[in-house]
Amino acid sequence: MIDLYTAATPNGHKVSIALEELGLPYALKVLNLSEGEQRRPEYLKINPNGRIPAIVDHEAGGFAVFESGACLIYLAEKTGRLLPPDVQGRSRVMQWLMFQMGGIGPMMGQANVFFRYFPEKIPAAIDRYQGECKRLFRVLDGHLAQHEYLAGDYSIADIANWAWVRTHRWSGVDIGDLPHLKRWRDAIRSRPAVQRGIEQPAATVDLERDGEQGAKRFAEDARRLMETGQSLKAGGGAA
Repeated sequence: MIDLYTAATPNGHKVSIALEELGLPYALKVLNLSEGEQRRPEYLKINPNGRIPAIVDHEAGGFAVFESGACLIYLAEKTGRLLPPDVQGRSRVMQWLMFQMGGIGPMMGQANVFFRYFPEKIPAAIDRYQGECKRLFRVLDGHLAQHEYLAGDYSIADIANWAWVRTHRWSGVDIGDLPHLKRWRDAIRSRPAVQRGIEQPAATVDLERDGEQGAKRFAEDARRLMETGQSLKAGGGAA
């Protein structure tokens, strides 16, 4: 059994999707980020960075893994799935996983902060981060024009990037002119394990759509996290 410590953010959903795809039994441990549960001493023993997600593998003697990308790699290696065994195939997956970890996630996270969460709108910052998100989306679209998935077969690289790209409207970035990215997004969205994974837990705001009805409350929660010094991505306290 694996314990998944998480919340309804793109980074949290990466790991729940992977667990569902791999068919691994897990117990959902949802942390209330606005209440600071991710900073409690008992959780910091699992993740000293005080972010979500993290996993604890009880089959491996209670081995803990934090950082979403590290969780994905651990689960793929544990099962021998979603990550090729050969050096070059593994490298291709890692390249696109790092693309998400170092580019898509941080840039969309900053777009979310300035577009959604800051009470004061700073047009230059919004334009900067939304523009960089669009540039990265074009990179994905160009690659996907020649490939069904990012790195050969469906892999943890697709899971990681998709969990963020699906929320593009929340970041205020349109992908209507990126047909290959849209095709890939929709194909992954149709997978039953993916549909289950994004409900573990379900978001209070639909991050795949504008979500304007619940956006004000969601943004207010995010601002409170910012005021307490938390790192925000799409929901706060995620890694």
